Amino acid sequence: MTEMEPETQSQFLSARQSLPLDSTAELVTRIAAQLGSQLSHVRLNGSRKPMPTTTRPALARPALVAVAHGSRDPRALRTVTALLDLVRDLRPGLDVRLGHIEIDEPALPATLAGLGAGRAVLVPLLLSRGYHVKQDIPAAAADAPRLRTRVARPLGPHPLLVEALYERLVEAGWDDDPRARGGAGVVLAGAGSRDPESAADTRRTAAMLSERLGGVPVVPAYASAAAPTVPEALRALAARGRHRVAIASYFTAPGRFATQSAAHARGVAAAPLGAHPAVARLVLHRYDQALTAAPFAAPQRELATA
Repeated sequence: MTEMEPETQSQFLSARQSLPLDSTAELVTRIAAQLGSQLSHVRLNGSRKPMPTTTRPALARPALVAVAHGSRDPRALRTVTALLDLVRDLRPGLDVRLGHIEIDEPALPATLAGLGAGRAVLVPLLLSRGYHVKQDIPAAAADAPRLRTRVARPLGPHPLLVEALYERLVEAGWDDDPRARGGAGVVLAGAGSRDPESAADTRRTAAMLSERLGGVPVVPAYASAAAPTVPEALRALAARGRHRVAIASYFTAPGRFATQSAAHARGVAAAPLGAHPAVARLVLHRYDQALTAAPFAAPQRELATA
């Protein structure tokens, strides 16, 4: 006969003391049930079975919504799509979607509406702070019905972008021989913005690219809304004796501004950043940063009814 464990013996005595003497049958039934419960946790060899543990279902990871500007150049959508394919390859299982601020489809509001209820991190595929990052994207996130959101930082400035810029220059024919640096220079051509923080971000990227190029001067220039223009930057470098000048394309994807900027090149003109592995890693880095930031913002609809 199997010896009762101390816990079962205690339960037996307690039960016997609490029942009248004429309820022996009920007492035996209760003890048998308790003994059976104890034996269900014991293996045939006498060892105790591990107690079952309950696990909570894992909370689904927030979707990553990449926010592109949009362009009438059909290469832009193809390039951004290829970039997001790289992101998916780096993070299998992550829900990665695309939304555009203007021109291209899908539009950002439609992408957010398609997510329904849940959580999403909006990652701007933009290279600096400016109106789109500060106003347009947060406004679209706030208007998303039933969706909790966070807006990540823009991609730039960041060393991963600098690495992508450097490799695009080399692909286009940039000679990185230290002996040729004396007469060399680079124009970092970007879109431009009236926001002074945008210009500060671009200047920071130019400084980091100059360091990556071994001290070759890099002058930021803009296709619109800010100075200097690309031709003005080229003339400024020539006045400093820099006649071997390349244009680094500080654009996420091909488009009108990128094409106009490259047309001013007198030598090497690099391609936009595009579907570069370093840019894909940076998109995920900004997503991960946002996950550790402030709590997800509640949708306006929820706030209105709270």
